[in-house]
Amino acid sequence: VQLVESGGGLVQAGNSLKLSCAASGSTFSIVTMGWYRQAPGKQREVVAVINSGGGMTNYADSVKGRFTISRDNAKNTMYLQMNSLSPEDTAVYYCNARTSRGALGFYDYWGQGTQVTVSS
Repeated sequence: VQLVESGGGLVQAGNSLKLSCAASGSTFSIVTMGWYRQAPGKQREVVAVINSGGGMTNYADSVKGRFTISRDNAKNTMYLQMNSLSPEDTAVYYCNARTSRGALGFYDYWGQGTQVTVSS
């Protein structure tokens, strides 16, 4: 599975951005997809996760009510709509795809990351 993120950039606080993650390869094996972020000097943290059908989502408390994760399986693309951005949202955002390998368990694929910078 290959993942390519896009949509990052520099925005002012209060504004919005929409990230995209295009998946290719063995996408049939994807169980869940998610967005993670890593700010300078901090550990990578989960932002939002969505299941394969798109009917189940989960969000970090810090983004609930502001961010929305979605996916278009016909396009093999996942999105993250980010509203009311604050400087605390500044980070590199990574796309994740968790795949099933049957009895071997799960395997995570990662995109290269896209920088989101929110100025005050």
